[in-house]
Amino acid sequence: MKYVLTNARLLEPMEGYDGIATIEIDDGKITKIAKDAKYENISDVQVIDLKNKVVMPGLVDLCSHLKHGNDLYSDLKRELGAAVAGGITSIVLSPDTHPILDEPGLVDTLLRNASDLGLSKVYPLGALTLGMKGEVLAPMSTLKNSGCIGFSQSNKPLINLSTLNRAMRYARTHQLALWLQASEPNLTDSGVMASGAYSSRLGLPGVPVQAETIALNTLFALQKSTMTTLHISNLTSAEGINIVREAKKQNLPITCDVSINNLHFIDQDIAFFDTHFRLNPPLRSQRDRDAITQGLIDGTIDAISSNHLSVSSDHKQVPFAEASPGAVGFEILLSAIIKWAKQNNVSLLDAIQLVSNKPGDVISKNSGIGTIKEGAEANLICVDIETEWTPSSDTLTSLNYHTPFLNYPLPAKVLKTFVGGKLVFERE
Repeated sequence: MKYVLTNARLLEPMEGYDGIATIEIDDGKITKIAKDAKYENISDVQVIDLKNKVVMPGLVDLCSHLKHGNDLYSDLKRELGAAVAGGITSIVLSPDTHPILDEPGLVDTLLRNASDLGLSKVYPLGALTLGMKGEVLAPMSTLKNSGCIGFSQSNKPLINLSTLNRAMRYARTHQLALWLQASEPNLTDSGVMASGAYSSRLGLPGVPVQAETIALNTLFALQKSTMTTLHISNLTSAEGINIVREAKKQNLPITCDVSINNLHFIDQDIAFFDTHFRLNPPLRSQRDRDAITQGLIDGTIDAISSNHLSVSSDHKQVPFAEASPGAVGFEILLSAIIKWAKQNNVSLLDAIQLVSNKPGDVISKNSGIGTIKEGAEANLICVDIETEWTPSSDTLTSLNYHTPFLNYPLPAKVLKTFVGGKLVFERE
């Protein structure tokens, strides 16, 4: 099908363009972008008038989890359906699926299923160690050949240092990237929220900021001898962001992201033991949230992710300390970023690049992932940025609806999502 999107406000962060444009899509590609002009040749095509609407690159989400349930295909269909409803066209999937992605055959099956569904493009991370147990390295080179873009322990704390050092050296030799969450296991095992005055007030065991800072310093100390490419997922603290900032000044090959949850909420939002705020990593203080905003603005932090993880009601409707951590985020990512941009006087172009071309470059440098340009694959979304909506059990379509954004008014609705030139989502 050939499409022409007319009268749209085009946001293209890579080019720094924010203006009216008409976009032609044919045979899966963007064949023409006519800026500040009407496109005349519109016979034999489906014309979509997008007056007062925005077209932007499909979102690129660097952190998502699909770990619950025994039917991976069914779960994948439901979750990728939620992703395209949220405008996400490229997803980095953590290896903590069921079963864990530590064998090439499992990666092959995942990618085949994702391709058959024809929804968001999936970029899998392979398990760094077999079963993610932190003991025996997984067959990383073979997993890369099957389609893994990097290797991770998901949100598990760091594996033992000897194994980690061997993994870094192997990864550097074979030009592989490691994607790790900075968490020192001896300081995180029993914690269910951030340490501080509020955890003491609630009587809940906390995770100190040192769990992140010690882990980061350890990672970067090992990295200096190997120059292995590292992506740090889900930073949470002002101190941690400063460590990353200084490491980047040393030209270490580092990228990092933060979660939409830590971008918007703090530990005090837990209020009276609300398990929607039981998250991994935990929410921290207002000071930490302010540091996240500053890190995004000054470029220390490369991207914002959903950290999407569906958790069932059975695992949320329990005492806070017993609740499973996690929250859905696919359908919330774009709206949360636009709300953050408005609250902090950040331009839409600057905000959108944090979920488009910048995370696209983390996946593959200069690959064009997360961009709109002539000749590129047509992965883009049409958005009404003025309409408000409220996340609820009725409006969210993921496997579950639990999120700290529940009943929290948000701007912007995705109207249409194109993946590979195909219209894969259209809001009724």
